[in-house]
Amino acid sequence: MYIVPIAWLYVALMMAVAEATNSNGTVLGAVITFLLYGLGPVALVVYLMGSPARRRAIKAKEAAEWAAAHSVAPDAGRHAAADVIAPVGKEP
Repeated sequence: MYIVPIAWLYVALMMAVAEATNSNGTVLGAVITFLLYGLGPVALVVYLMGSPARRRAIKAKEAAEWAAAHSVAPDAGRHAAADVIAPVGKEP
């Protein structure tokens, strides 16, 4: 999944190097080229492509929290246990 952003950054880096080494180019222009053609678009695309995974992680976390909050433990009600066996000496 990350091969395309890495390749795009490589191409943008080569564009920036070509601009910096050109006789009419400047280092500032190369930095701006790398930021605007490389890092900016790649960061935006990676962020947008990762949003479904973030959404799934948030839903899974909320579901786990809901399940933990609504789980019923055996003695969660703090009631005395019902006597299913009659005490000694008494008939049921």
